[in-house]
Amino acid sequence: MKRVWRIIRKKRLSDAFTGEGARLGGGRWNHVGTPVIYVSETQSLAALELFVHFTRNDIKLTKSLIAIPVDVPHSLKTVEVSINNLDSDWRTSPPSNSTKDIGTEWAQNGTSAILRVPSAVIPDEYNLVLNPVHAEFKKLKIGKPRHFTFDERIWK
Repeated sequence: MKRVWRIIRKKRLSDAFTGEGARLGGGRWNHVGTPVIYVSETQSLAALELFVHFTRNDIKLTKSLIAIPVDVPHSLKTVEVSINNLDSDWRTSPPSNSTKDIGTEWAQNGTSAILRVPSAVIPDEYNLVLNPVHAEFKKLKIGKPRHFTFDERIWK
């Protein structure tokens, strides 16, 4: 079993594992209209992935965060995206269509419940894109949410 992490605002807890947020807004690895869920292989990477979207005005918002552990059975098939196979624009912000196309095609084809992708924040570390409509998604064990805060010093 491998533990991965998702950090979200508390008010999003009820739909944290539906893929609805990514379906509505899109993301680095999915186009609008494709439901997926983003998690990170470590809690610290999950925190950084969220933090890069904050501004100094979001300090109060960070008081309402929760971290959710997810246990992934080793038996689940995982498709991995290699940095070597990505276009040079894969880390751009806003995200390029090249990465959105990869994740969207993977989700629509139902190849696996998990797509392992390099982090644009720290390319030597990985995030997982989860497909909530894949039959094996139900094998993930979603843990108990816990309060999460950033150290105040991070806002210097």
